[in-house]
Amino acid sequence: VARMVRMPVATLRVWERRYGLSQSPLTAGGQRQYSADDVRRLALIKQLTERGHAIGSLAPLNMAQLQGVASTHAQAQASEPVHGEPAPPKRPLQPWRLAVIGATLATRLQHPALLRRLGRPVVLLGPFETLAQAAVALPNAEADALLFHQPQLHPGWLADCAAAAPALAGLPRAVLYRFAADPVCEALASAGTALLREPQPDAVVAQWLHSLSAQSTQTPAAERARPGAEAAAPRRWSDAALLDFVRHSPTMACECPRHVAELLVQLLHFETYSAECENRNPADAQLHSYLRQVASASRSRFETALEQVALHEGLLLPAAATASDVTAKPGVRPARAGRAAPAGPSI
Repeated sequence: VARMVRMPVATLRVWERRYGLSQSPLTAGGQRQYSADDVRRLALIKQLTERGHAIGSLAPLNMAQLQGVASTHAQAQASEPVHGEPAPPKRPLQPWRLAVIGATLATRLQHPALLRRLGRPVVLLGPFETLAQAAVALPNAEADALLFHQPQLHPGWLADCAAAAPALAGLPRAVLYRFAADPVCEALASAGTALLREPQPDAVVAQWLHSLSAQSTQTPAAERARPGAEAAAPRRWSDAALLDFVRHSPTMACECPRHVAELLVQLLHFETYSAECENRNPADAQLHSYLRQVASASRSRFETALEQVALHEGLLLPAAATASDVTAKPGVRPARAGRAAPAGPSI
């Protein structure tokens, strides 16, 4: 048991003798028999003592009470600014930059009543006759979403779009159409394309666009795809802190803390890998920058998820990353000309 919770046997015996830490039965030879619940409780007590709680105040508590102490500790830790800095102010709502393919739709989107229903400023780019024309006019993906008016949707439409404008592949897209087979609509919806069949009144079109706008509010696509754009947030924990968290997480109950921490480590490695991938041309650089930004945003969301899991399970969060960890965080180095070998996950 001492090896499992990584503490000296002598310390464990002192805790048992002085504080009556365990009521587990003894064998005929005088050895203490621990159950899985006993080990889980002991591991949590050890973590809390390492964070400054006195063993004398923890020893009388049952598992539910100990988890309450850990949850209070974790909430206080989560409320502290990351890296000791004040929380950044909320970003004002930026104009939504819509690249419009189709002159008829562009004219309709200029109606003041429709724009008011969107609830945010809108900048219309175009209209463009084709997606290829939009790709030439917007070389740096200076748009937050693509909006198409496509009367007929054929099975190869999505593949044609990817071939015509690979640099714009990462942007959210919505299509106002009139005719399409059900399998085509299902394929486009599965690929994340927002669909609306015309004719529709302006109120419905505005509601449709409002849902698309909500997806772009948190992390605009142009910000994700623009070369040189910074990650959404610096990493909160180092690999070592996450691995230590995995080792301390209980293995007798829910495995979610372990799985989330492991996913975080893999995302951190992918951030590094996507930043170091070979860039053969500007479109290729655009794609790898987009992949890095997606990995960074996903990593940031999984960090928040780990925080929530820890609070729910009454676990202590990993120690915050140090200044050297922040300086060396994946995803901030410029892409290299040579291809890097994939960095395998450490778990």
